[in-house]
Amino acid sequence: MTKLFIAIALFVTSLVCAQGQFEQGMGKAFQLWEEGKNGEASDMFERIASAEKTSWLPNYYVALVNTTEAFNPANKDKVTVLLDKANAALDIELAKNPNNAELLVVQAMAKTALLVSNPMAYGMTLSPKIAEIYMHASMLAPENPRVVLCKADFEIGGAKWTGADVKQLCGQVGKSIDLFAKFKPETPFSPKWGLDRATEVLKGCK
Repeated sequence: MTKLFIAIALFVTSLVCAQGQFEQGMGKAFQLWEEGKNGEASDMFERIASAEKTSWLPNYYVALVNTTEAFNPANKDKVTVLLDKANAALDIELAKNPNNAELLVVQAMAKTALLVSNPMAYGMTLSPKIAEIYMHASMLAPENPRVVLCKADFEIGGAKWTGADVKQLCGQVGKSIDLFAKFKPETPFSPKWGLDRATEVLKGCK
C-alpha cells in the first residue's frame, strides 16, 4: 500500500512539474515573440509541441508566428518556407480536431498569405478555398471574434478587386469589436489577438 501511495505521489508530482514546464516554456516563447525574435519563438513553440502532445496551442502558435511572418513584405523570398512550417503544424492539430475554429482561421490566413504573395498565380484557385474555410469556421463558432473579423477582412480585400460594396462587411468588423469585448479565453495561453486589427480595418472602412 505504501508503494502504491508513493507511486501515486510521484505521478502527481510529474504532472505538476510537466504543467510548470509547459507554462514556463510558453511564457518564454511569447516573450521571444514580443521581442521580435520570431524564429526563436517558433522554434520554442515547436519544441513545446513535441513534448506536449495533449495541447493544440503550441502548434497553433508555430502556425500563427510563421503565417504572420509570411505577410511581411521583407520576407517575400521566404514565404514558401514559412508557410510550409505553418501548414505542417496546422495539419498535425487539424488531424486531431478538424472542427477547431481557431486553427481554421490560421489555416485560412496561411492560404491568404500565399495568395497575397502572388495574386495572379493563386487568386483563382485559393480564393474559393479560403472562403470555404471561413464559412466552415463561421458555422462552428459564429460568435468567435477572430472568425468574424478575419472572414470580413478577407472579403473586404476581395472587394477591392471586384468593386463590391463593403458596407455590410464593415458592419461585421464592427460586430467583431463587440465580440472581442465579451470574449473570454479558455486558458491564459488561448488566442486573444485581433482587436488591434479590427480597429485598423474599421478605420479603413470610414
